[in-house]
Amino acid sequence: MLIVDRIEENTAVIEDGDGRFEVPRKALGSDVKEGDVVVLQNEKYIRDENGTEERRKKIIEMQNNLWE
Repeated sequence: MLIVDRIEENTAVIEDGDGRFEVPRKALGSDVKEGDVVVLQNEKYIRDENGTEERRKKIIEMQNNLWE
C-alpha cells in the first residue's frame, strides 16, 4: 500500500510499508492529498478511492477503540 505522507513545494513523500521515498510533485494526480492511498498508473500516482476510504475508516475505528 502506498500512502502519501506529505506534500512539500515540489516533492511528495510516499510510504510503502518498508520505508519512504520521494517523487516529484508533478508525478501526483491533481486530486491527491496527504494521507491518501495511491497507486502508480502510467507513471503517475493516482488516488485509490477505495483504499483511501478503507484506511480512513480503520483509523476512525482505532481512535474510537482508544476511548472505550
